Amino acid sequence: MPTTNDSTGPNRAAARPFTLWREVLTAYAAPALMAGTAGVVTGQADLTVAACTSIAGTSAVVAFLVGAWLRHGGRPRRWTTTLPRVVLTALLVSAATGAAAALGWFAAEWLPARASLHAAPWLRRLRIDLPVSAVLATTIVTLRWRGTLPKARP
Repeated sequence: MPTTNDSTGPNRAAARPFTLWREVLTAYAAPALMAGTAGVVTGQADLTVAACTSIAGTSAVVAFLVGAWLRHGGRPRRWTTTLPRVVLTALLVSAATGAAAALGWFAAEWLPARASLHAAPWLRRLRIDLPVSAVLATTIVTLRWRGTLPKARP
């Protein structure tokens, strides 16, 4: 029996709609598993702990914030759907990374200097963990969200 390529059938984006809770769960689980495994394999206990706290936690929070902002109550902003995918991703990654880097600096440098908080090694990790997690989560959620939008027909 010959096979046919039916281009009118449902595509992959239609089969898997953008679901925020699923994106947040994936944004937590994926880095927790990957960084946690790397920490166990290399014998870095601090990486293993950070995998489930600062790395995965930041990814989940950023995925929630970016995903909720992109959905905008079910009606996306016009400019987020008309900008090229790469440009939109670059803009959102820049904003999320800047905010995460500022938060990481605040927690690692400013807070211990001005509060009676011991400068623990995990605080220093935040300068790297937060921005890197923000870059990855924002990129994946933005590209995933744009991939689920219906294609504009000319």
